[in-house]
Amino acid sequence: MPFPGQPKDTPIPPKLDKWNWGAFMLNWIWGLGNSTYIALLMFVPLVNIIMFFVLGAKGSQWAWKNRLWEDEEHFIKTQRNWARAGLLIPVIFLLMWAPLFLALGSIMSNNDAYMMSLEKVQSDDRIIQAMGEPIEAGWFTTGSISTSGSKGKADLSIPISGSKCKGRIYSQSERRLGEWEVLLLVVKLDCNSKKLILIDKQKTNTI
Repeated sequence: MPFPGQPKDTPIPPKLDKWNWGAFMLNWIWGLGNSTYIALLMFVPLVNIIMFFVLGAKGSQWAWKNRLWEDEEHFIKTQRNWARAGLLIPVIFLLMWAPLFLALGSIMSNNDAYMMSLEKVQSDDRIIQAMGEPIEAGWFTTGSISTSGSKGKADLSIPISGSKCKGRIYSQSERRLGEWEVLLLVVKLDCNSKKLILIDKQKTNTI
């Protein structure tokens, strides 16, 4: 609703009718706080994808219509606070999950399959010539490692960089009788898109 004393159908002033970041990021939570219950469509599959952008575009109009505001400053301050709250959500998410990602990366980088793969790449003359020394591993290793007793499998993607080029190691290893063996070791170079196969005991072309 508009300000006290104004007709209920008073349109929102043009300077207040802006993209609403609070509605876009907090969607149904913002909707409850601003008496805009159409935001609950966020719980409807497929429709919710569209509602992100509808709320961002229409949020200011709906908030103006559905609540009573003291003045323009009250409206601006309230919607700005919602936007700030929306910005805090991804920050809190990162703070919560960053330690987990770092822990998983540490577990992978301390695994024998990881260290064997990296050492083989760092000592390969073709890689040294193409990438330059020193060849170092990046921190965001992805993939999976599973072990059961003396058996195990590892499928890793390791970012690396040298003085001349960056690239990524793709490694598949298997653990038998407690010992890891690298079955497939491929390096893809970012600088020229070349793929260098260092080990291929699987005779596969899947990478």
